[in-house]
Amino acid sequence: MLFNILLLAHICGAVVGITAGLLAMLLRKGSGIHSAAGTVFAVSLLVMSGSAAYIAAFLKPSPSNVIVGTLTFYMVATGWRVARRKETVPTRFDSIAFFVILLDGVASITFGLKEALAGVMVKNGVPTPMYFVFGTIALLFAMSDARMIGRGSLDRPQRMRRHIVRMSLALLLAIFSLFPGQARIFPEAWRHMMVFYVAHIFVLVSMLSWLWRMRTRKLRAQTTRIQQTYDVTTAAVKAG
Repeated sequence: MLFNILLLAHICGAVVGITAGLLAMLLRKGSGIHSAAGTVFAVSLLVMSGSAAYIAAFLKPSPSNVIVGTLTFYMVATGWRVARRKETVPTRFDSIAFFVILLDGVASITFGLKEALAGVMVKNGVPTPMYFVFGTIALLFAMSDARMIGRGSLDRPQRMRRHIVRMSLALLLAIFSLFPGQARIFPEAWRHMMVFYVAHIFVLVSMLSWLWRMRTRKLRAQTTRIQQTYDVTTAAVKAG
């Protein structure tokens, strides 16, 4: 009974979350409807990833699903919170999140090494190299958290980058878990159609374009400040 309930929650969370996530990426950032869609996306993916991790940990053991479920839950929780939080300093939540994702990354690399040393390249449909991919992603996030905690603060651009990267990658993982992750539920003739990768490409390109826009905006702001400083200095020299 519990398994069926969690499986239903997982499926519903995935369908609603992917739909809301794609909608949020299409809507104007900062608008009320974007925020609403983002909230639906975040809650749905927390349900999806949380139920998947629980099933894989306690009902139908699957190390890969525990690792990916935990990684997705972490990305959504930290990415959603950073956009809603008012404080700019790290809290206990950030410290807990750091240790969770650090353990997730170490566990993923450990499982990958174990399978690789045993000569296993694919187990339960999971290629062994994927453990290293997910482990590397998790450890990179752990490094990002460690830097944030070390600095003791986050400015607005850092918070926005954190939000965009984590929510976008969580959405991308959810889409991959649907296709090709669940390719068997699609007709054989559909499984090799490139149209099913349009959503994957859209999310990745959208994330990179927003990061690029933020970078160019930062460079323009720095150039403006330098020019203003130069103008003030030049004016002072002439006045002297």
